[in-house]
Amino acid sequence: MNKSIVLLGAATLMLGACATVPEPFTAAELSTTAERNFAQVDVDQEPVTAPVDLYEAMARALKYNLDYKVELMEIALRDRELDLQRYDMLPQLVASAGYAGRSNFSGASSLSLITRQQSLEPSTSQERDLFTADLSLSWDVLDFGLSYVRAKQGADEILIAQERRRKVANRVIEDVRSAYWRAVSAERLLTKLKELESSVTTTLENSERLANRRLSAPLTALTYQRELLEIQSEIRKLQRELVVAKSQLAALMNLRPGTEFSLVLPDRAQELPAVSYPGEDMMMTALLNRPELREVSYRQRINARELDAALLSALPSFRGVLGVNVDSNDFLFNNNWVNYGARASWNVLNLFRLPAHKRAVRAQEELLEQRELALTMAVITQVHVARARFGHLSKELDTAGRQMGVQSKIMDQIRAGHRTGVMSRQTLLREEMNTLVSEVKYDIAYAEAQNAYANLFASMGIDEFSPDVTGREDVATLQASLSQLWREREQAVRLSGQ
Repeated sequence: MNKSIVLLGAATLMLGACATVPEPFTAAELSTTAERNFAQVDVDQEPVTAPVDLYEAMARALKYNLDYKVELMEIALRDRELDLQRYDMLPQLVASAGYAGRSNFSGASSLSLITRQQSLEPSTSQERDLFTADLSLSWDVLDFGLSYVRAKQGADEILIAQERRRKVANRVIEDVRSAYWRAVSAERLLTKLKELESSVTTTLENSERLANRRLSAPLTALTYQRELLEIQSEIRKLQRELVVAKSQLAALMNLRPGTEFSLVLPDRAQELPAVSYPGEDMMMTALLNRPELREVSYRQRINARELDAALLSALPSFRGVLGVNVDSNDFLFNNNWVNYGARASWNVLNLFRLPAHKRAVRAQEELLEQRELALTMAVITQVHVARARFGHLSKELDTAGRQMGVQSKIMDQIRAGHRTGVMSRQTLLREEMNTLVSEVKYDIAYAEAQNAYANLFASMGIDEFSPDVTGREDVATLQASLSQLWREREQAVRLSGQ
């Protein structure tokens, strides 16, 4: 009884020693991780040494954007996993060695079953210390078949990762295009907005000073101040919309916040190409190329192979074995030998599981088919919306351009009138504000139209970068490739519209 208590106590102490408790990171460890991440977030990036144009911004996003890098790492991971799965198809070659010893000889005697007398004095056929080694080659036909199916499924997973990479790359380039044109607008207009705000602030202070001295009628002064405050409020709204655009572009290019860089400011006279593709052709192109639909197709192929795996698992297993053995036991007549053999086994219960496995595979197939139909409807709707949106935004851009032209002519008249004393300072400020508003509206309309133009191709699943682009090229090479692709695409669109 005492011995049992001692054993129980010892077991309890061992279990207590093996118990684990949560161990949160220390403040020093968290600080080290934060410092490492902060230092690594933009390491080895080519510095910005000249004004950035649209295609360089796209190139930097493809090369340095961290979301896109994650997708590239996903493809690399799937590729390594496929390499591992290929090894599963090879035979198993196992080498082993061992040592066994005991304090005395292993011996035994025999007992006659007839006379119940000991018929042999105790003897041994084994040394006290033994060294053994063997090298065995085995191959299971069923394991080979299952490994082959899994490798095929792994290859499809690589293709799925590539489709996701296309999707992320197209989204990043779309975001860059939109942020770039907004940032261009900000670079053009923020200085003017600051100058206008300063002028409005000075005029407002003068008006308040005159009103306090009773040098102007109170109602007239208050009405003037109200208009000036409305102009000031409008200025700050425009500044709010524009001031973050450059930071958003910097984030997409993976530049640290606060990094100074300038932008190439294209001429406002640039025109968008007219798109005249038939709607049905665009929809069919999308159904052929969209990464979401291709991913579902690969999922269907993976699921179909899952049925092959279910059928294989229900078959008998056949394993062949070939081995070389060495034993140091001097009592053996042969201390080394070759063994060979074959073994068949069959888990009969897998036959009963097969129907349930088939039903699960078919249910997954029906789900994927329904998802494919839902995605088909979503894709053709997106194409239709993208087409309509581009047409509408093209008209808005045309209207914004005409408004800006009219406002520019009005501004010329107001300046001339103010110089001659016909127009008041209040009217001049109001029209300067209207002029800046018209320019901002035009730039925003142009940015949205450019984004809609790129979205047309994205909705059709046409990549916004060349097929040979990997993201590992230097920025200049990527920039040249993107520039050539989009110029050829715009030229093709213009020719199709003629």
